[in-house]
Amino acid sequence: MPSKYENEHYKLNYYNTIEEKDVHWLWYPYIPYGKITVVQGDPGEGKTTMMLKIAAMMSTGLNIPDGNESGEPLNVIYQGAEDGRSDTIKPRLVRSGADCSRIAFINTGKGRVLRLGDERFSQAISECKARLLIIDPLQAFIGADPEALRPGGLRNAFAVLSKAAEKNDCAVVLIGHLNKGSGSKSIYRGLGSIDVAASARSVLMVGRDKDDSNTRIMVPVKSSLAPEGRAYAFTLNEEKGVQWEGPCDYSAEEILSGSSLINRKLDRAK
Repeated sequence: MPSKYENEHYKLNYYNTIEEKDVHWLWYPYIPYGKITVVQGDPGEGKTTMMLKIAAMMSTGLNIPDGNESGEPLNVIYQGAEDGRSDTIKPRLVRSGADCSRIAFINTGKGRVLRLGDERFSQAISECKARLLIIDPLQAFIGADPEALRPGGLRNAFAVLSKAAEKNDCAVVLIGHLNKGSGSKSIYRGLGSIDVAASARSVLMVGRDKDDSNTRIMVPVKSSLAPEGRAYAFTLNEEKGVQWEGPCDYSAEEILSGSSLINRKLDRAK
């Protein structure tokens, strides 16, 4: 009796033929190379400013916040959709100390838009040998198609992006807003379908300390490739931009409820 697979491309492999390899990290255990990371939070909480600072540090070869060396200067693609390039994005990069000759964007021309699963992202990563791609905000590259907001609607787009990340050993970071739900787990608070969090290997949330408007906290929400790291605090300075403060004890639920970090800082100092 002929096999039902005889007219299909089909080959059975075994895992003993697969060579193991380690995950490489842009910032352990928060942002892996070759994978998708989501950074989410309410508007104005510092998500973009934090990622532009990391992009700037990579462009000049500076150590990332935990002290690990990034090595030689690396190329970055920052694809933004909400802020002006000349009056907002470049001034932020310059204030962060970036080498702007190493930070690129895809110029599609008037009337032509990029979507999440667009092959031009993969082409651009290969062309400039980018080690970091930042898409900001995620929702602007999903579009108004209601199908994209349903479970399963984004799987193909994420598959294309994930393949590009793995092929080029490039960290892909999607910056997204939170939905207006309350009482739900932090993993479900990202705007859009659950496909977003499910496809990402790391999900981070950024929020502010309720008693100090200049202090922000980045908190791991999902960590599939390493033990979950501690929250990381940073401050926003009008002249210098991001100033890293270091690890702290803070949860995503405390960000959502508007908790304070000040007392815990004082406790450590004492």
